[in-house]
Order: sequence, then C-alpha cells, then structure tokens
Amino acid sequence: MTSVSSLEGSKAINDTPQALYLDLVESCLLNLIYEDAATAMNLRGDLLAFNVEKRRLGHDWPSMAHTMIGQLRLHNLRELAATAINQNIPGDFIETGVWRGGACIMMRAVLKAFGDTSRRVFVADSFEGLPKPNAELYPADTGDRHHQFPQLAVSLEDVQSNFAKYKLLDAQVVFLKGWFKDTLPGAPIAQLAILRLDGDMYESTMDALHALYHKVSPGGFVIVDDYGAVPACKRAIHDFRTARNISDPMITIDHDGVYWRKT
Repeated sequence: MTSVSSLEGSKAINDTPQALYLDLVESCLLNLIYEDAATAMNLRGDLLAFNVEKRRLGHDWPSMAHTMIGQLRLHNLRELAATAINQNIPGDFIETGVWRGGACIMMRAVLKAFGDTSRRVFVADSFEGLPKPNAELYPADTGDRHHQFPQLAVSLEDVQSNFAKYKLLDAQVVFLKGWFKDTLPGAPIAQLAILRLDGDMYESTMDALHALYHKVSPGGFVIVDDYGAVPACKRAIHDFRTARNISDPMITIDHDGVYWRKT
C-alpha cells in the first residue's frame, strides 16, 4: 500500500476565491472555527473537550460539526473531487453512509466552486442509524454494536437542513433513503467518478460495492472511510477485491481511510 500524495490534476491550496471558499467550507464542516465538544463513544453520550488532533484525524464524534471523518479525509475527498472534474472523469459522486452529511456537502461545494452543473451528489443512508448485524449471512459483523448508538442516527430532514445552511440544497443533490440493499441496486446512477464508502460494517460495505462498483468510471475513485478502524470493513474490501481480481494499489489517507483509483 502506498502513501498519500498530491494527484496530478488536483488544484493546490492557494489564495484564489475558489480555494478560499473551499477552505472555509472545510473549516465549517469540521467546526474548527468554534471548536465544539466531542461526544464520547458510549451510549450515554458524555461530552469531551475539543481536541484539535482528534478532529484532524477523525477520531472523535463531534457534538455539532457536520462531519466526523476528520480534516485529512475531508481534504482528500476535496482533492479527489477536484481531480475528477479537472481530468473529466465521467460520473456522479456518491457517499454510502453520510451521518450529518458533511462529506456530501463538501462534494457539492466542490461542484459549486468549479462551476460543474452536470454532476449530481447522491446521499445514501438509512437516516435511522446502522442495521443490526446479520451474523448468519455476514459472520464478520458478529458482535457489531453500531446499531446501539443513537448518536449515529441522523434524520433525512436534519441532513437536508445542513445542506441548506451552506446554500447547497438543490437539484444536484439526490437523497437515497433506506438500507443499501434496497436503495442502491436501483438507484438512478449511470456512472460514478467517486464512490465513497462509509457504511462501517461488512454487510453495508459489500452491499454498496456489489451495487455500484461496476458503475465507477475508469480513472474514478473508490474511497473507504473505515478501512483501518473497523476490521469487518477491511475484510469486506479484501474479499471484494480478491473476488474481482482488483489489483489497483490502495493509497493511505490516514490511519483509518484509504482509496484506490480504478483502472
């Protein structure tokens, strides 16, 4: 696995109005401006003091910020979206598992900044939290407790409201409400330039890959949020890549996230 590097065709951070706008969106999505407390990863939801390093790495559950993926993964998503536009990689953008919608808001902001009116951002989630593990069909999910955390259940209306706060709730944003096995196979998607997986579990990861991987264009990106954080997610990625004979190198974003470019 290779380390993350700047991609040819992505725009470097500079002081153009476009870059300054995306810098501000990035800071707002992470709430690096007001530095909200974190919600402890327990069922009580205790509050913990803001920690800039944990927010950078995506190792906290923010109490107010619109994303928990951290600055490194959010910035990587921004760069890959810009690369897809700059290099004319055909297809829409999608995230499967969106929480408060922050990563999808960033993808929509990149389209706005680049004046791309042809692509859509698909926002796929149950908007009810994660499913209970089906250990009989997916043994790798045995003992998974994500469904027990109410902090992970964010309603469709709340996510739509978050888009509206950035003035990015429009016809280029498409919401897919329901379990992935029900919504993704028939989703009105012809091609994808970015497939971002954030379903945590083996089942959720596999459901998204089986329904959508064949729609990722050559040169498009597959991003896995929890590869290094959830063993069942990592297992799903390796099982799928082995079954499909995928040898495209995986690139490390941070301790948890990876991506590869489809050839």
